[in-house]
Amino acid sequence: MSLQSAHDRNHRTGVSRRSFLRYAAAGGLAAAAPIELTRRAESVRAAVPRIPPFELEEMPIAEMQRWMAAGRFTARYLVERYIERIEALDWNGPATRNVLQLNPDALQIADRLDAERRANRVRGPLHGIPVIVKDNIDTADKMMTTAGSYALLGSRPARDAFLVERLQAAGAIILGKANLSEWANFRGSHSSSGWSGRGGQGKNPYVLDRNPCGSSSGSGASVSANYCAGAVGTETNGSIVCPASANSVVGIKPTVGLVSRSGIVPIAHSQDTAGPMARTVADAATLLGAMTGVDERDAATRESRGHLQSDYTRFLDPDGLRGARIGLPRERYFGFSEETDRIMEEAIQALRDAGAEIIDPADIPNAGEINRPSYQVLLYEFKADLNKYLEGLGPGAPVKTLEEIIAFNEAHHDLELKYFGQERMLAAQEKGPLTEQEYLESLEKAKRLAAPEGIDAIVDEHRLDALAAPTGSPPWPIDLVNGDHFMGGSSSPAAIAGYPNISVPAGYVFGLPVGISFFGRAWSEPTLIRIAYAFEQATQVRQQPRFLATADLS
Repeated sequence: MSLQSAHDRNHRTGVSRRSFLRYAAAGGLAAAAPIELTRRAESVRAAVPRIPPFELEEMPIAEMQRWMAAGRFTARYLVERYIERIEALDWNGPATRNVLQLNPDALQIADRLDAERRANRVRGPLHGIPVIVKDNIDTADKMMTTAGSYALLGSRPARDAFLVERLQAAGAIILGKANLSEWANFRGSHSSSGWSGRGGQGKNPYVLDRNPCGSSSGSGASVSANYCAGAVGTETNGSIVCPASANSVVGIKPTVGLVSRSGIVPIAHSQDTAGPMARTVADAATLLGAMTGVDERDAATRESRGHLQSDYTRFLDPDGLRGARIGLPRERYFGFSEETDRIMEEAIQALRDAGAEIIDPADIPNAGEINRPSYQVLLYEFKADLNKYLEGLGPGAPVKTLEEIIAFNEAHHDLELKYFGQERMLAAQEKGPLTEQEYLESLEKAKRLAAPEGIDAIVDEHRLDALAAPTGSPPWPIDLVNGDHFMGGSSSPAAIAGYPNISVPAGYVFGLPVGISFFGRAWSEPTLIRIAYAFEQATQVRQQPRFLATADLS
Protein backbone atom coordinates (compact mmCIF):
# COMPACT_ATOMS: atom_id res chain seq x y z
CA MET A 1 0.00 0.00 0.00
CA SER A 2 1.32 3.46 -0.87
CA LEU A 3 1.86 6.11 1.77
CA GLN A 4 -0.84 8.24 0.21
CA SER A 5 -3.43 5.44 0.22
CA ALA A 6 -2.48 4.57 3.79
CA HIS A 7 -3.01 8.20 4.65
CA ASP A 8 -6.44 8.18 2.98
CA ARG A 9 -7.41 5.17 5.08
CA ASN A 10 -5.94 6.25 8.40
CA HIS A 11 -6.11 10.03 8.33
CA ARG A 12 -8.11 11.48 11.19
CA THR A 13 -10.38 8.67 12.24
CA GLY A 14 -8.71 5.32 12.66
CA VAL A 15 -12.30 4.15 11.88
CA SER A 16 -14.63 4.86 9.01
CA ARG A 17 -16.59 8.10 8.92
CA ARG A 18 -19.74 6.12 8.17
CA SER A 19 -19.57 4.40 11.55
CA PHE A 20 -19.86 7.77 13.25
CA LEU A 21 -22.63 9.21 11.10
CA ARG A 22 -25.30 7.10 12.77
CA TYR A 23 -24.64 9.01 15.99
CA ALA A 24 -25.37 12.38 14.39
CA ALA A 25 -28.54 14.25 15.18
CA ALA A 26 -30.71 15.10 12.19
CA GLY A 27 -28.96 17.79 10.21
CA GLY A 28 -26.15 17.94 12.73
CA LEU A 29 -23.47 17.15 10.20
CA ALA A 30 -24.59 19.58 7.55
CA ALA A 31 -21.71 21.57 6.14
CA ALA A 32 -21.52 25.20 7.12
CA ALA A 33 -23.14 27.52 4.61
CA PRO A 34 -20.91 29.06 1.95
CA ILE A 35 -19.25 32.25 3.12
CA GLU A 36 -19.86 35.41 1.14
CA LEU A 37 -17.48 38.34 1.46
CA THR A 38 -18.39 41.95 0.85
CA ARG A 39 -15.91 44.78 0.49
CA ARG A 40 -16.60 48.09 2.17
CA ALA A 41 -14.14 50.93 1.62
CA GLU A 42 -10.69 49.43 2.27
CA SER A 43 -11.87 46.86 4.80
CA VAL A 44 -13.11 43.32 4.41
CA ARG A 45 -16.17 42.22 6.36
CA ALA A 46 -16.53 38.45 6.73
CA ALA A 47 -20.03 37.02 6.82
CA VAL A 48 -20.67 34.78 9.81
CA PRO A 49 -21.20 31.17 8.64
CA ARG A 50 -24.17 29.24 9.94
CA ILE A 51 -22.70 26.91 12.56
CA PRO A 52 -24.89 24.05 13.81
CA PRO A 53 -26.16 24.64 17.37
CA PHE A 54 -24.21 22.74 19.98
CA GLU A 55 -25.54 21.91 23.42
CA LEU A 56 -22.09 21.58 25.00
CA GLU A 57 -20.72 24.88 23.69
CA GLU A 58 -18.43 26.55 26.27
CA MET A 59 -19.63 24.13 28.96
CA PRO A 60 -17.12 23.81 31.83
CA ILE A 61 -15.97 20.41 33.05
CA ALA A 62 -17.60 20.90 36.46
CA GLU A 63 -20.97 21.54 34.81
CA MET A 64 -20.63 18.39 32.69
CA GLN A 65 -20.01 16.48 35.89
CA ARG A 66 -23.10 17.99 37.52
CA TRP A 67 -25.26 16.96 34.56
CA MET A 68 -23.83 13.43 34.56
CA ALA A 69 -24.38 13.13 38.30
CA ALA A 70 -27.98 14.25 37.79
CA GLY A 71 -28.48 11.65 35.04
CA ARG A 72 -29.10 14.13 32.22
CA PHE A 73 -25.82 13.44 30.44
CA THR A 74 -23.76 10.30 30.09
CA ALA A 75 -20.15 9.95 29.02
CA ARG A 76 -21.41 8.29 25.82
CA TYR A 77 -23.60 11.31 25.13
CA LEU A 78 -20.61 13.66 25.52
CA VAL A 79 -18.47 11.57 23.17
CA GLU A 80 -21.24 11.36 20.56
CA ARG A 81 -21.84 15.11 20.60
CA TYR A 82 -18.14 15.97 20.30
CA ILE A 83 -17.74 13.50 17.42
CA GLU A 84 -20.62 15.20 15.62
CA ARG A 85 -19.02 18.60 16.22
CA ILE A 86 -15.67 17.43 14.85
CA GLU A 87 -17.33 15.89 11.80
CA ALA A 88 -19.32 19.03 11.12
CA LEU A 89 -16.65 21.69 11.60
CA ASP A 90 -13.19 20.15 11.59
CA TRP A 91 -13.51 17.60 8.78
CA ASN A 92 -16.34 19.32 6.88
CA GLY A 93 -17.78 22.82 6.77
CA PRO A 94 -14.99 25.26 7.77
CA ALA A 95 -12.62 22.25 7.78
CA THR A 96 -10.29 23.54 10.49
CA ARG A 97 -8.11 20.41 10.29
CA ASN A 98 -7.18 20.36 13.97
CA VAL A 99 -8.20 16.79 14.89
CA LEU A 100 -5.94 14.25 13.24
CA GLN A 101 -7.78 11.08 14.27
CA LEU A 102 -10.46 9.84 16.63
CA ASN A 103 -10.15 7.00 19.09
CA PRO A 104 -12.26 4.15 17.61
CA ASP A 105 -12.79 2.78 21.13
CA ALA A 106 -14.02 6.07 22.63
CA LEU A 107 -17.67 5.00 22.79
CA GLN A 108 -16.85 1.65 24.42
CA ILE A 109 -14.66 3.42 26.98
CA ALA A 110 -17.50 5.84 27.66
CA ASP A 111 -19.90 2.94 28.21
CA ARG A 112 -17.55 1.38 30.77
CA LEU A 113 -17.24 4.68 32.63
CA ASP A 114 -21.02 5.12 32.60
CA ALA A 115 -21.37 1.64 34.11
CA GLU A 116 -18.89 2.60 36.82
CA ARG A 117 -20.89 5.73 37.60
CA ARG A 118 -24.11 3.72 37.87
CA ALA A 119 -22.27 1.49 40.35
CA ASN A 120 -21.28 4.61 42.36
CA ARG A 121 -17.62 4.31 41.37
CA VAL A 122 -16.60 7.78 40.19
CA ARG A 123 -12.87 8.09 39.66
CA GLY A 124 -12.66 11.86 40.04
CA PRO A 125 -13.50 15.21 38.43
CA LEU A 126 -12.54 13.92 34.95
CA HIS A 127 -14.76 10.82 35.05
CA GLY A 128 -16.30 10.52 31.59
CA ILE A 129 -14.76 13.75 30.27
CA PRO A 130 -13.54 13.65 26.61
CA VAL A 131 -9.99 14.95 26.16
CA ILE A 132 -7.86 15.33 23.03
CA VAL A 133 -4.08 14.87 23.22
CA LYS A 134 -1.41 16.08 20.83
CA ASP A 135 -0.18 13.56 18.27
CA ASN A 136 3.29 13.39 19.82
CA ILE A 137 1.86 11.76 22.97
CA ASP A 138 1.84 7.96 23.04
CA THR A 139 -1.42 6.07 23.39
CA ALA A 140 -1.36 2.27 23.45
CA ASP A 141 -4.60 1.89 21.55
CA LYS A 142 -5.74 1.73 17.93
CA MET A 143 -4.53 5.27 17.22
CA MET A 144 -1.08 6.04 15.87
CA THR A 145 1.48 8.40 17.39
CA THR A 146 3.30 10.10 14.53
CA ALA A 147 4.21 13.68 15.50
CA GLY A 148 2.29 14.52 12.33
CA SER A 149 4.88 12.88 10.08
CA TYR A 150 4.50 10.16 7.46
CA ALA A 151 7.85 8.85 8.71
CA LEU A 152 6.06 7.42 11.77
CA LEU A 153 2.93 6.27 9.92
CA GLY A 154 1.79 3.02 11.53
CA SER A 155 3.63 3.59 14.81
CA ARG A 156 1.56 2.30 17.70
CA PRO A 157 3.54 2.36 20.96
CA ALA A 158 3.20 -0.58 23.32
CA ARG A 159 2.53 1.62 26.37
CA ASP A 160 0.63 4.81 27.08
CA ALA A 161 2.53 7.94 27.98
CA PHE A 162 2.57 8.31 31.77
CA LEU A 163 0.34 11.39 31.57
CA VAL A 164 -2.20 9.40 29.54
CA GLU A 165 -2.17 6.69 32.21
CA ARG A 166 -2.80 9.39 34.81
CA LEU A 167 -5.66 10.95 32.84
CA GLN A 168 -7.30 7.59 32.28
CA ALA A 169 -6.94 6.69 35.96
CA ALA A 170 -8.81 9.93 36.68
CA GLY A 171 -11.61 8.85 34.33
CA ALA A 172 -10.79 10.92 31.26
CA ILE A 173 -11.65 9.56 27.81
CA ILE A 174 -8.91 10.04 25.21
CA LEU A 175 -11.19 11.14 22.39
CA GLY A 176 -8.53 11.58 19.73
CA LYS A 177 -5.22 13.01 18.60
CA ALA A 178 -4.71 16.65 17.69
CA ASN A 179 -2.90 17.90 14.63
CA LEU A 180 0.31 19.80 15.38
CA SER A 181 3.24 21.53 13.84
CA GLU A 182 5.11 18.49 12.55
CA TRP A 183 7.87 17.21 14.87
CA ALA A 184 6.71 19.90 17.33
CA ASN A 185 7.97 22.57 14.92
CA PHE A 186 11.60 21.48 15.09
CA ARG A 187 12.15 20.53 11.48
CA GLY A 188 12.53 23.57 9.21
CA SER A 189 13.38 27.23 9.81
CA HIS A 190 10.55 28.56 7.58
CA SER A 191 7.70 26.37 8.75
CA SER A 192 4.05 27.32 8.93
CA SER A 193 2.84 26.54 12.46
CA GLY A 194 -0.04 24.11 12.52
CA TRP A 195 1.10 22.25 9.39
CA SER A 196 1.97 18.58 9.39
CA GLY A 197 2.41 16.13 6.56
CA ARG A 198 -0.40 13.91 7.83
CA GLY A 199 -2.83 16.61 8.87
CA GLY A 200 -2.19 19.47 6.50
CA GLN A 201 -2.55 23.07 7.63
CA GLY A 202 -4.62 23.58 10.76
CA LYS A 203 -6.73 26.74 10.88
CA ASN A 204 -7.61 29.22 13.58
CA PRO A 205 -11.32 28.87 14.47
CA TYR A 206 -11.69 32.60 15.00
CA VAL A 207 -10.50 33.55 11.53
CA LEU A 208 -9.82 30.66 9.18
CA ASP A 209 -7.05 32.30 7.17
CA ARG A 210 -5.06 32.99 10.38
CA ASN A 211 -2.49 30.74 11.98
CA PRO A 212 -3.38 28.76 15.14
CA CYS A 213 0.28 28.98 16.28
CA GLY A 214 2.43 26.03 17.20
CA SER A 215 3.35 23.52 17.91
CA SER A 216 0.34 22.53 20.04
CA SER A 217 -1.85 24.23 17.44
CA GLY A 218 -4.42 21.47 17.17
CA SER A 219 -4.75 21.11 20.94
CA GLY A 220 -5.40 24.83 21.42
CA ALA A 221 -7.72 25.18 18.45
CA SER A 222 -9.67 22.00 19.28
CA VAL A 223 -10.56 23.04 22.79
CA SER A 224 -11.31 26.59 21.63
CA ALA A 225 -13.66 25.31 18.91
CA ASN A 226 -15.45 23.08 21.43
CA TYR A 227 -14.30 19.81 19.89
CA CYS A 228 -13.49 18.46 23.38
CA ALA A 229 -13.75 19.42 27.04
CA GLY A 230 -10.00 19.83 27.42
CA ALA A 231 -6.76 19.10 25.62
CA VAL A 232 -3.10 18.38 26.26
CA GLY A 233 -0.24 20.10 24.47
CA THR A 234 3.52 20.06 24.81
CA GLU A 235 6.03 22.90 24.93
CA THR A 236 9.74 23.37 24.51
CA ASN A 237 9.52 27.14 24.01
CA GLY A 238 6.12 28.72 23.41
CA SER A 239 4.28 25.70 22.04
CA ILE A 240 1.56 25.69 24.71
CA VAL A 241 1.28 29.39 25.50
CA CYS A 242 1.39 30.66 21.90
CA PRO A 243 -1.54 28.52 20.65
CA ALA A 244 -3.36 29.33 23.90
CA SER A 245 -3.02 33.03 23.06
CA ALA A 246 -3.84 32.64 19.36
CA ASN A 247 -6.96 30.55 20.07
CA SER A 248 -8.12 32.46 23.16
CA VAL A 249 -7.83 29.61 25.65
CA VAL A 250 -5.90 28.96 28.84
CA GLY A 251 -2.61 27.10 28.55
CA ILE A 252 -0.47 25.99 31.47
CA LYS A 253 3.20 25.27 30.76
CA PRO A 254 4.29 23.61 34.03
CA THR A 255 7.67 23.53 35.72
CA VAL A 256 9.80 20.91 33.97
CA GLY A 257 9.36 17.74 36.02
CA LEU A 258 5.84 18.42 37.29
CA VAL A 259 4.34 16.36 34.43
CA SER A 260 6.17 13.30 33.11
CA ARG A 261 7.58 13.34 29.57
CA SER A 262 7.87 9.55 29.21
CA GLY A 263 6.05 8.37 26.10
CA ILE A 264 6.22 11.76 24.37
CA VAL A 265 8.09 12.35 21.10
CA PRO A 266 10.77 14.75 22.37
CA ILE A 267 12.71 17.81 21.36
CA ALA A 268 14.87 18.48 24.42
CA HIS A 269 14.67 17.07 27.93
CA SER A 270 16.01 20.24 29.55
CA GLN A 271 12.97 22.24 28.39
CA ASP A 272 10.22 19.82 27.27
CA THR A 273 7.00 19.50 29.21
CA ALA A 274 3.37 18.66 28.58
CA GLY A 275 0.56 20.78 29.94
CA PRO A 276 -3.22 21.30 29.88
CA MET A 277 -5.16 23.57 27.53
CA ALA A 278 -8.75 24.51 28.31
CA ARG A 279 -11.35 27.23 27.90
CA THR A 280 -11.11 28.30 31.55
CA VAL A 281 -8.48 28.42 34.27
CA ALA A 282 -10.65 26.10 36.38
CA ASP A 283 -10.74 23.45 33.67
CA ALA A 284 -6.98 23.74 33.07
CA ALA A 285 -6.35 23.39 36.82
CA THR A 286 -8.58 20.30 36.92
CA LEU A 287 -6.60 18.69 34.10
CA LEU A 288 -3.23 19.61 35.59
CA GLY A 289 -4.01 17.94 38.91
CA ALA A 290 -4.81 14.69 37.13
CA MET A 291 -1.57 14.77 35.11
CA THR A 292 1.03 15.18 37.88
CA GLY A 293 2.95 12.37 39.54
CA VAL A 294 6.39 10.88 40.01
CA ASP A 295 7.27 8.58 37.12
CA GLU A 296 10.18 6.13 37.25
CA ARG A 297 10.63 6.58 33.50
CA ASP A 298 11.29 10.34 33.84
CA ALA A 299 13.94 11.23 36.39
CA ALA A 300 12.97 14.92 36.32
CA THR A 301 9.67 14.09 38.06
CA ARG A 302 11.55 13.14 41.23
CA GLU A 303 12.14 16.85 41.77
CA SER A 304 8.38 17.38 41.96
CA ARG A 305 8.14 15.58 45.32
CA GLY A 306 6.93 18.12 47.85
CA HIS A 307 5.78 20.46 45.08
CA LEU A 308 3.13 18.60 43.07
CA GLN A 309 -0.57 18.86 43.83
CA SER A 310 -3.33 16.46 42.89
CA ASP A 311 -5.94 19.23 43.06
CA TYR A 312 -5.03 22.66 41.73
CA THR A 313 -8.62 23.87 41.82
CA ARG A 314 -8.19 24.70 45.50
CA PHE A 315 -6.06 27.66 44.42
CA LEU A 316 -8.91 29.23 42.43
CA ASP A 317 -9.53 32.48 44.29
CA PRO A 318 -11.52 35.27 42.59
CA ASP A 319 -9.86 37.70 45.01
CA GLY A 320 -6.42 36.25 44.30
CA LEU A 321 -4.95 39.46 42.87
CA ARG A 322 -5.42 41.48 46.02
CA GLY A 323 -1.94 42.30 47.33
CA ALA A 324 -0.16 40.35 44.57
CA ARG A 325 3.07 41.93 43.37
CA ILE A 326 3.37 41.62 39.59
CA GLY A 327 6.34 42.83 37.58
CA LEU A 328 6.34 43.95 33.95
CA PRO A 329 9.45 42.95 31.94
CA ARG A 330 8.97 45.68 29.32
CA GLU A 331 12.44 45.44 27.81
CA ARG A 332 12.30 42.89 24.99
CA TYR A 333 8.86 41.49 25.85
CA PHE A 334 6.70 44.53 25.07
CA GLY A 335 6.73 46.82 22.05
CA PHE A 336 6.62 44.33 19.18
CA SER A 337 2.96 45.13 18.37
CA GLU A 338 1.07 48.37 19.04
CA GLU A 339 -2.28 46.60 19.18
CA THR A 340 -0.93 44.00 21.58
CA ASP A 341 0.50 46.73 23.82
CA ARG A 342 -2.89 48.47 23.85
CA ILE A 343 -4.57 45.29 25.07
CA MET A 344 -1.81 44.79 27.63
CA GLU A 345 -2.30 48.29 29.06
CA GLU A 346 -5.99 47.48 29.54
CA ALA A 347 -5.04 44.18 31.19
CA ILE A 348 -2.54 45.95 33.48
CA GLN A 349 -5.24 48.37 34.57
CA ALA A 350 -7.54 45.42 35.27
CA LEU A 351 -4.82 43.90 37.44
CA ARG A 352 -4.54 47.16 39.39
CA ASP A 353 -8.31 47.44 39.75
CA ALA A 354 -8.40 43.92 41.18
CA GLY A 355 -5.90 44.87 43.88
CA ALA A 356 -2.52 43.91 42.40
CA GLU A 357 0.56 46.05 42.95
CA ILE A 358 2.31 46.58 39.61
CA ILE A 359 6.10 46.98 39.50
CA ASP A 360 6.85 48.74 36.24
CA PRO A 361 9.34 48.04 34.84
CA ALA A 362 10.75 44.80 36.21
CA ASP A 363 13.08 43.84 33.39
CA ILE A 364 14.63 40.38 33.33
CA PRO A 365 18.44 40.50 33.40
CA ASN A 366 20.17 38.84 30.44
CA ALA A 367 16.93 38.62 28.45
CA GLY A 368 18.77 39.20 25.18
CA GLU A 369 21.42 36.56 25.84
CA ILE A 370 19.50 33.38 26.68
CA ASN A 371 18.21 32.20 23.31
CA ARG A 372 21.53 31.57 21.56
CA PRO A 373 22.95 29.01 24.03
CA SER A 374 19.49 27.48 24.43
CA TYR A 375 19.24 26.79 20.70
CA GLN A 376 22.52 24.88 20.78
CA VAL A 377 21.15 22.81 23.67
CA LEU A 378 18.03 22.00 21.66
CA LEU A 379 20.05 20.80 18.67
CA TYR A 380 22.16 18.45 20.79
CA GLU A 381 19.27 17.12 22.86
CA PHE A 382 16.91 16.70 19.89
CA LYS A 383 19.25 14.20 18.26
CA ALA A 384 19.99 12.32 21.48
CA ASP A 385 16.43 12.33 22.85
CA LEU A 386 14.67 11.51 19.57
CA ASN A 387 17.01 8.59 18.86
CA LYS A 388 16.33 7.28 22.37
CA TYR A 389 12.55 7.58 21.86
CA LEU A 390 12.71 5.77 18.52
CA GLU A 391 14.84 3.02 20.03
CA GLY A 392 12.18 2.56 22.70
CA LEU A 393 9.57 1.81 20.03
CA GLY A 394 11.31 -1.50 19.41
CA PRO A 395 12.36 -3.29 16.23
CA GLY A 396 9.04 -2.58 14.51
CA ALA A 397 9.51 1.19 14.48
CA PRO A 398 9.02 2.68 10.98
CA VAL A 399 12.23 4.72 11.42
CA LYS A 400 14.91 4.13 14.02
CA THR A 401 17.08 7.27 14.03
CA LEU A 402 17.00 10.97 13.20
CA GLU A 403 19.24 10.15 10.26
CA GLU A 404 16.60 7.78 8.88
CA ILE A 405 13.90 10.45 9.31
CA ILE A 406 15.98 12.91 7.29
CA ALA A 407 16.44 10.31 4.56
CA PHE A 408 12.72 9.49 4.61
CA ASN A 409 11.81 13.14 4.15
CA GLU A 410 14.16 13.46 1.19
CA ALA A 411 12.76 10.30 -0.39
CA HIS A 412 9.17 11.57 0.06
CA HIS A 413 9.74 15.20 -0.79
CA ASP A 414 6.23 15.67 -2.21
CA LEU A 415 4.63 14.65 1.09
CA GLU A 416 7.02 16.17 3.61
CA LEU A 417 9.19 18.90 2.08
CA LYS A 418 6.76 20.55 -0.32
CA TYR A 419 6.47 23.81 1.65
CA PHE A 420 9.58 24.03 3.83
CA GLY A 421 12.74 22.11 4.57
CA GLN A 422 14.43 20.30 7.44
CA GLU A 423 17.33 22.60 8.31
CA ARG A 424 16.95 22.09 12.05
CA MET A 425 17.03 18.32 11.70
CA LEU A 426 20.15 18.55 9.55
CA ALA A 427 21.85 20.83 12.06
CA ALA A 428 20.93 18.50 14.94
CA GLN A 429 22.24 15.47 13.05
CA GLU A 430 25.67 17.13 12.85
CA LYS A 431 25.92 17.42 16.64
CA GLY A 432 27.88 14.96 18.72
CA PRO A 433 27.03 13.29 22.05
CA LEU A 434 25.88 15.11 25.18
CA THR A 435 29.39 14.87 26.61
CA GLU A 436 30.75 17.49 24.18
CA GLN A 437 32.04 20.69 25.71
CA GLU A 438 29.90 22.92 23.48
CA TYR A 439 26.75 21.24 24.79
CA LEU A 440 27.79 21.33 28.44
CA GLU A 441 28.81 24.97 28.30
CA SER A 442 25.67 26.00 26.41
CA LEU A 443 23.41 24.17 28.88
CA GLU A 444 25.11 25.73 31.90
CA LYS A 445 24.97 29.23 30.41
CA ALA A 446 21.36 29.02 29.26
CA LYS A 447 20.11 27.74 32.62
CA ARG A 448 22.19 30.21 34.65
CA LEU A 449 21.14 33.26 32.64
CA ALA A 450 17.45 32.31 32.50
CA ALA A 451 16.96 31.06 36.07
CA PRO A 452 19.21 32.26 38.96
CA GLU A 453 20.51 35.32 37.10
CA GLY A 454 17.25 35.92 35.23
CA ILE A 455 13.77 35.20 36.58
CA ASP A 456 14.93 34.43 40.13
CA ALA A 457 17.02 37.60 40.29
CA ILE A 458 14.20 39.97 39.30
CA VAL A 459 11.64 38.13 41.44
CA ASP A 460 13.91 38.40 44.46
CA GLU A 461 14.82 42.04 43.81
CA HIS A 462 11.20 43.20 43.77
CA ARG A 463 9.65 40.45 45.93
CA LEU A 464 7.36 39.51 43.05
CA ASP A 465 4.63 36.90 42.98
CA ALA A 466 4.75 36.78 39.19
CA LEU A 467 5.85 38.50 36.01
CA ALA A 468 3.30 39.45 33.35
CA ALA A 469 3.81 40.12 29.65
CA PRO A 470 1.96 39.71 26.37
CA THR A 471 2.05 36.08 25.27
CA GLY A 472 2.38 37.09 21.63
CA SER A 473 0.88 39.10 18.80
CA PRO A 474 -2.53 38.63 17.20
CA PRO A 475 -2.44 35.54 14.93
CA TRP A 476 -0.75 36.17 11.58
CA PRO A 477 -2.09 35.07 8.17
CA ILE A 478 -1.32 31.49 7.18
CA ASP A 479 1.58 31.55 4.73
CA LEU A 480 2.83 28.19 3.44
CA VAL A 481 5.19 29.97 1.03
CA ASN A 482 7.14 32.17 3.45
CA GLY A 483 6.34 30.54 6.78
CA ASP A 484 5.35 32.14 10.08
CA HIS A 485 5.25 35.92 10.48
CA PHE A 486 6.30 35.83 14.13
CA MET A 487 6.48 39.31 15.67
CA GLY A 488 7.39 38.60 19.28
CA GLY A 489 6.48 36.83 22.48
CA SER A 490 7.46 36.30 26.10
CA SER A 491 7.82 32.52 26.40
CA SER A 492 11.62 32.21 26.35
CA PRO A 493 12.63 33.06 29.96
CA ALA A 494 10.29 30.54 31.58
CA ALA A 495 10.85 27.95 28.84
CA ILE A 496 14.65 28.04 29.07
CA ALA A 497 14.65 28.18 32.87
CA GLY A 498 12.18 25.27 32.99
CA TYR A 499 9.76 27.43 35.00
CA PRO A 500 5.94 27.63 34.84
CA ASN A 501 3.99 29.94 32.54
CA ILE A 502 0.22 30.43 32.16
CA SER A 503 -1.43 32.21 29.23
CA VAL A 504 -4.95 33.60 29.69
CA PRO A 505 -7.16 35.41 27.14
CA ALA A 506 -6.60 39.16 27.38
CA GLY A 507 -8.45 40.70 24.43
CA TYR A 508 -9.05 40.85 20.69
CA VAL A 509 -7.74 42.89 17.76
CA PHE A 510 -10.33 42.91 14.96
CA GLY A 511 -11.62 39.63 16.37
CA LEU A 512 -8.12 38.11 16.62
CA PRO A 513 -7.17 36.81 20.09
CA VAL A 514 -4.30 38.03 22.25
CA GLY A 515 -3.23 36.46 25.56
CA ILE A 516 -1.41 37.60 28.68
CA SER A 517 1.24 35.40 30.28
CA PHE A 518 1.92 35.06 34.00
CA PHE A 519 5.20 33.34 34.87
CA GLY A 520 7.52 33.01 37.84
CA ARG A 521 10.00 30.86 39.70
CA ALA A 522 10.04 27.05 39.78
CA TRP A 523 7.04 25.23 41.28
CA SER A 524 4.98 28.43 41.58
CA GLU A 525 1.95 26.91 39.80
CA PRO A 526 -0.39 27.48 42.79
CA THR A 527 0.42 31.20 42.86
CA LEU A 528 0.18 31.58 39.09
CA ILE A 529 -3.15 29.73 38.97
CA ARG A 530 -4.50 31.99 41.72
CA ILE A 531 -3.41 35.11 39.80
CA ALA A 532 -4.58 33.84 36.41
CA TYR A 533 -7.98 32.83 37.77
CA ALA A 534 -8.53 36.17 39.49
CA PHE A 535 -7.61 37.99 36.26
CA GLU A 536 -9.95 35.77 34.25
CA GLN A 537 -12.83 36.35 36.65
CA ALA A 538 -12.25 40.11 36.71
CA THR A 539 -12.12 40.47 32.93
CA GLN A 540 -14.23 37.63 31.43
CA VAL A 541 -12.55 38.21 28.07
CA ARG A 542 -13.09 34.97 26.18
CA GLN A 543 -15.55 34.99 23.29
CA GLN A 544 -16.31 31.76 21.44
CA PRO A 545 -14.94 31.52 17.89
CA ARG A 546 -17.08 32.41 14.86
CA PHE A 547 -15.17 30.57 12.09
CA LEU A 548 -14.90 33.68 9.91
CA ALA A 549 -13.28 33.26 6.52
CA THR A 550 -11.10 36.33 7.02
CA ALA A 551 -10.72 39.09 9.58
CA ASP A 552 -13.45 41.71 9.84
CA LEU A 553 -11.38 44.90 9.57
CA SER A 554 -14.32 47.29 9.43
